[in-house]
Amino acid sequence: MSTTDTPETHPEPDGPRVDRRRFLAGVGLAGAGLAVGGAAGAGIGYAAASGGTDTDAEVEPFYGEHQAGIITRQQNSLVFAAFDLKDSATVPSVQTMLARWAAAASLLTQGKPVGPVESRPMTPPADTGEAFDLGAHRLTVTVGFGPTFFDDRLGLQDKRPAALQPLGQLATDTTIDPTISGGDVCVQACSEDPQVAFHAIRNLARIGRNVVTLRWLQEGFGRASATSTSQVTPRNLFGFKDGTANIKAEEPAVAGEWVWVGDETDQDWMKGGSYLVTRKIRMHIEAWDSDDITDQERIFGRVKESGAPLSGGDEFATLDFTAKTDGQPAIHPFSHVRLAHPDNNGGAQILRRGYNYTDGIDTRTGTLAAGLFFMAYQKNAHEQFVRIQNNLAQDAMNEYVSPISSSLWAIGPGLSKIGDWYGKTMLGNTP
Repeated sequence: MSTTDTPETHPEPDGPRVDRRRFLAGVGLAGAGLAVGGAAGAGIGYAAASGGTDTDAEVEPFYGEHQAGIITRQQNSLVFAAFDLKDSATVPSVQTMLARWAAAASLLTQGKPVGPVESRPMTPPADTGEAFDLGAHRLTVTVGFGPTFFDDRLGLQDKRPAALQPLGQLATDTTIDPTISGGDVCVQACSEDPQVAFHAIRNLARIGRNVVTLRWLQEGFGRASATSTSQVTPRNLFGFKDGTANIKAEEPAVAGEWVWVGDETDQDWMKGGSYLVTRKIRMHIEAWDSDDITDQERIFGRVKESGAPLSGGDEFATLDFTAKTDGQPAIHPFSHVRLAHPDNNGGAQILRRGYNYTDGIDTRTGTLAAGLFFMAYQKNAHEQFVRIQNNLAQDAMNEYVSPISSSLWAIGPGLSKIGDWYGKTMLGNTP
């Protein structure tokens, strides 16, 4: 599980340099003439100096059994990007890009720039610079592949896991926009500072610009779930605590059962990875705000202020689906918590990691264009997410929400050490 490392002490601008070519050789890139550098203090100062915030120097481990940004204690800001391969992309060019991304991400997650700025005065700087003084802020970078990555363009059809079969149209999917769904490659950047997360996506997009084009991008604010027992349950834009019973980092056995891909996979390169479902869900806020509190609580199945189930107790009390109030079920049969609960889905669980979003105003209606960017990690989305989602077709909340994008991604295992890179065991060892 991801834990917080001791913050790294950054050298002064005139401090010792790390040989850039030696670093690139360590990640197998020296011969490719790439611009990603590992120079600590390579001609610029990037000491964490963002005003003394309590997370600027906090660093999440980059290397490990699983990619960071999944079970990691959830950060408050998200930038999620989906990319399409260019027509000119080849296996070697994709290998090189993914290796460069790994080298860059290993630096970005330490609060370092992706390369020196002043080494070539008459060329653009290697790093865009908007995060030079901000620190790491617990940045995590998580990379995955969509079903279309494995079509006949790269000849990788035999590498696609069976579990990466597209989700298809689900029961409530009547308003899905294909232009903000799907893609060949995805990058999830989470941080306590939104500019740090944006900086990571911006620089990876820049590094990959000869191989991929940006298909869609989503920013998220205010985490809409908790992935650690040390976090309070957040509220969604309807004002309710959401995801009280989410899988937590302190439950490795539960994560092993429901989140991490194991020996059941037909593709060895996915062992230690996970499958991510992303869904952009528009919330009809004005209609919700006009509903009375009794109906809102009936729809959720929880008390709005405390988060306690309507069957009684505190927020974390076990839901009692047999409890009655005035002869009627205390938790309505079509309430959200009842239909989503593992007891009513064959025990299936998912690791939620969603974020609130706003796109400003819907100019057609003059209403808020806002909602939930839902993200869920699991061992098999078809057996877990799809099962739960189909059960939620009866959810009373559906009157107030509309899913507008839907995607499925294969998130490979973590990187083991310098020289490892995203998709290496799937694509081969030579970038």
